[in-house]
Amino acid sequence: MSVIKAAITGVAGYVPDDILSNADLEKMVDTNDEWIVSRTGIRERRILKDPKKAAAYMGAECVRDLLAKTNTDPDDVDLLICATVTPDMMFPNTASLILEQVGMRNSYGFDLNAACSGFLFGLTTAAQFIKSGKHKKVILVGSDKMSAITDFTDRNTCILFSDGAGAVMLEPSEEFGFEDSIMFTNADGKEYLNLKGGGSLNPATEETLEDGWHYLFQDGRPVFKAAVKGMATVSKKLMDKAGVPLDQIDWMVPHQANLRILTAVADMLKFDQEKVMVVIDKYGNTTDATIPLSLWDYEKKLKKGDKLLFTAFGGSYTWGAIYLTWAYDGIK
Repeated sequence: MSVIKAAITGVAGYVPDDILSNADLEKMVDTNDEWIVSRTGIRERRILKDPKKAAAYMGAECVRDLLAKTNTDPDDVDLLICATVTPDMMFPNTASLILEQVGMRNSYGFDLNAACSGFLFGLTTAAQFIKSGKHKKVILVGSDKMSAITDFTDRNTCILFSDGAGAVMLEPSEEFGFEDSIMFTNADGKEYLNLKGGGSLNPATEETLEDGWHYLFQDGRPVFKAAVKGMATVSKKLMDKAGVPLDQIDWMVPHQANLRILTAVADMLKFDQEKVMVVIDKYGNTTDATIPLSLWDYEKKLKKGDKLLFTAFGGSYTWGAIYLTWAYDGIK
């Protein structure tokens, strides 16, 4: 009996037109291009300046492009999952706003929050709907307007984060697609990477605003160490489980948090750096959008049957890895 897999049959991306370069940041905080590039690998980032547009707008732009590229009728999509840590509002959810903006009236959707690992958690979730036979077409969107929760007076965080969105179409396949995943979550890092304000524990007050609790906070050193160890360890564990040597992987697709993290993970795994997708230099850390934006940027280089290893690490902490075989050649 054949096994149904969830194959990625199309990918789309969106980044805002406005660029925030390292030279621009030099005028805002005590930093410089050499300092930023040497520590993060980032040269520029995209900012969605329009205050009336947010994660749903960027996600909708991606979905429109994805539907066109895959020649899909919006009414044929069964489900849309949106991975985000910057929803337009607490409710209605961002997925429903994307569906509304695109005119998809025959679908349902929900949001998923797993910090920077959200796209991987969403991909694992979406794959189960396809594998079960419940749905034939599922769209997964990763969209974050990180500029909305970034303190641009804090030189340690404002150099990292950016705005953008990416989306993939998932459909059944007997040959290519989602093979396996391993995911983890704990709260060991809740004091090192968080957004304290805005939830039911710390709703908005004059005090939370004055204390900056509505901006993200990151203590870089412990997060860096945990990210490298977590991504490398789970990647090795997954590929051992799959019985596929790492040297047979065609592309590693890591969350674009920091170039030094990507390099350290590849070094720990003794993985060829030339086969690591890197887009952080021009897009920055877009949180849930980094992995689909990497696929979008590298799409023309991908070939049917390529073995891909996804890995990510996110706040508080979440981390994981996915092994997937690519389903088509080049750009659709």
